[in-house]
Parts: sequence; C-alpha cells; structure tokens
Amino acid sequence: MATLTLRRTRVTLPSLNERGLHLSQVTSLEGARGRVSEFHYGDADLRALDLSDAHLMDGRISGVRVERARLEGVRVDSVEVAGCDLSSLYWSDSKITRAVFRDCKLMGSVLENVTLADVLFENCKLDYSTLTRIRAAGPVIFSQCSLRETTFTAAELSAAAFEECDLRLTEFDGGTYRAMDLRGNDLSRIRGLGSLKQVIIDQAQTLQLAEALAVELGITYGEDLDAA
Repeated sequence: MATLTLRRTRVTLPSLNERGLHLSQVTSLEGARGRVSEFHYGDADLRALDLSDAHLMDGRISGVRVERARLEGVRVDSVEVAGCDLSSLYWSDSKITRAVFRDCKLMGSVLENVTLADVLFENCKLDYSTLTRIRAAGPVIFSQCSLRETTFTAAELSAAAFEECDLRLTEFDGGTYRAMDLRGNDLSRIRGLGSLKQVIIDQAQTLQLAEALAVELGITYGEDLDAA
C-alpha cells in the first residue's frame, strides 16, 4: 500500500493499481443508490455538479471543470482527483478518506463540517477559501499549495502538516492546532497567531512569527516616527 511521508506525518494513498481492480469509464458521478465504485470520470465541462448523500469509492476524477459544484453528505474513499477546476466549490457534512487532490483549482471554495483522514493536497490552489469546522481525524498533508487569504475557522488540524505552501494572509480563527507541523513554510504573513498554540515550527521560523505578530498587533516602530 503506497504512502507519502512528510517528516512525522504519513498519508496512506489510494490503491488504484491493485490487482483485480478495474476502473470503468462513467459519464456521471450519480450512481445507483448514490454509490459509484471502481470508476474513472474525466474530461468534462459542467455548468453545475450537485451530489447529495453519495459514496465515491475506488476511483479517479481527472480534467473536470465545473462552474458551480455543491456536495453535501458525500463520502469519498480511495479516490484520486487530478487536474480539476472546482473553484467556488461548496462541500459540507462529508468524510474524505485516503484521497489525493493534485494540481486542482479550489479557489474560493467553502468546506464546512468535513472530516479528513489520509488526505493529500498537492500543488492545489485554495486561495480565498473558507474551511469551517474541518477535522483531521487522520493524517493530512498540504504540499506546495497556495492558501492565500484562506481562512480556517474552528478547525481541528492537529494531524496536519504543511510544506512549501503560500500562506500569505492565511488566517486561523479558533480551533485546535496542537502538533500541526508548519515547518518548511514562510509564516511571516499569517494571521490568527493566538489560535496556533503548540504547533511545530523550526527555530528559525520564530522571527517570521514575530514579524506576523507585529503586523497583527498594528505595531509602530519608533524609527519610522523619527524618520517622518
């Protein structure tokens, strides 16, 4: 079973190449009784994608572009999502397990009450998104993702790790982040430092946090006043 390890965090990846597993091409993610398994759905341009109380299992979604997507009560198990544009996605009351989102646009998305376990976001754009009450019930990795002005509200991300992500004006508004691994990122422009108790950083990042705190507190430097 394939895994990806980032320092102390290890994510179990979807096993879509196992012997005996054949992915059938489908034209829709709406299956009988809400379940679609062993599938490949790709190269589609949609005005809208609405899924409710669905179960996507052992599949691959690639090259899908959607103007408006709304997913509610959707369970995802062992699924790869690659090269998709799901900007302005609304995803709520769902569980995502052993999944990979790679090279996807998720800008301006809203995720609410979504549980994640063994999930990898790699080279994805989540700028201007709002992630409310997101819970990492298992390991979650954000690698080389853009999260500019993204807001995490009341999230539980103790099992999450970030690496080489764009965290400019990313805000952490309440929640639990103890042991969240932020090493390998520029933290100088993040917001909501009061929520980031007991996270893991490199010692060199202390100065970045100090810079972010000065901005958040609206500090004025005396040298600037004297030079005015």
